[in-house]
Amino acid sequence: MNVFSNIWDHPKTSVAGLLIAVVSMAGVLSQQGITLGAVGTGTVVTLVGALASALLGLLAKDPGDAASPQVSRSAGQQAKLGAWALIALLLPLPFMGGCSATTVAQNIVNWTPALQSAVATLDSAGALLAPADAQVFTAATAGFDGASNLLTAQAKAYLANPSASTLAQMQNQIVTLEQQVNTALLQAARIVNPASQQHTLASIQAVGTVVIAILALVQSVSSKHAVEQMAARSTVKIAAVQAYINREQAAEIVAGHYDEPVAMALIQVAQVEQSEAMAGF
Repeated sequence: MNVFSNIWDHPKTSVAGLLIAVVSMAGVLSQQGITLGAVGTGTVVTLVGALASALLGLLAKDPGDAASPQVSRSAGQQAKLGAWALIALLLPLPFMGGCSATTVAQNIVNWTPALQSAVATLDSAGALLAPADAQVFTAATAGFDGASNLLTAQAKAYLANPSASTLAQMQNQIVTLEQQVNTALLQAARIVNPASQQHTLASIQAVGTVVIAILALVQSVSSKHAVEQMAARSTVKIAAVQAYINREQAAEIVAGHYDEPVAMALIQVAQVEQSEAMAGF
C-alpha cells in the first residue's frame, strides 16, 4: 500500500495518529527532564503536548454523530485541522500581542469594549430567568459592573503611562475580576433549571473569556515574582471551573476580536488556558 496515498485518503486518521505520537513523545521527554526551551511559565514540550491533546479532543466525535449530515465533515476540512495546529505553533498568541509595554497596553485597551459589552449583556440576562434563578444569578454577578469599569479605567491609564504603579493596579484588579468570574461560574452551576443554568453560564463566560485574555496580557508584562503573587491571590483555580466552560463559545469571541478563523482561535484558547493553569491560576 502506498503510504502517501493512504495519508491522503484518510487525513483524519493520519492526523489523529500523529497527535497521539506527539502526546506520547511529550510525556516521555517530560519524564526525562527534556524541555526544549521555555514558553511563558511552561516549557515547549508541555505546550506541544497540551496542544496535541486539545486537537485530539477536537477530532473526537460521539459515534452517534456519524450518521448526522450536520456534523459530518469532508476529508479536506479534517486535513485543515493539522495545518491550523502547525500555524498555532509557529505564530505568537494574539493574547501576547507584542513585547513592549505600550503594545500590550493597547491590546488590553482594545479588549475593554468587548468587556463592557459582555457585562452589559450580563446585566440584562437576569430578566430572562425565573425569579428563584434570577436571585442566584444576581448574587453571583454582583460587583461585575464596578470591577470591570475600574479595570477599563486602569487599562486606559496604563496605555497613557505604562508605569510600574499603573501595572500593579491592573495586576490586582484583573485577579479580582477573574476570581469574581470563577466564583460566579460555581454559583451559577447550582441553578437547577437546565435552560436557566446554560443561559447563565454562557453570559458569565462571555465576560470570563475577555477577562482571561486581559489576564494573559497583563501577565506577559509582569515579572515572575508579580505573577506568583497574582496566582497566590487566585484561590478559585481555572481547574475548578473547567467543567462549566464552553471552549467553542470562547473561541468565537476570540476569533471575532482578532478577525481570525474559529479553528485557529480554539487552539489559542486551549494554549492560554493551559498557560494560565501552569502559572497557578
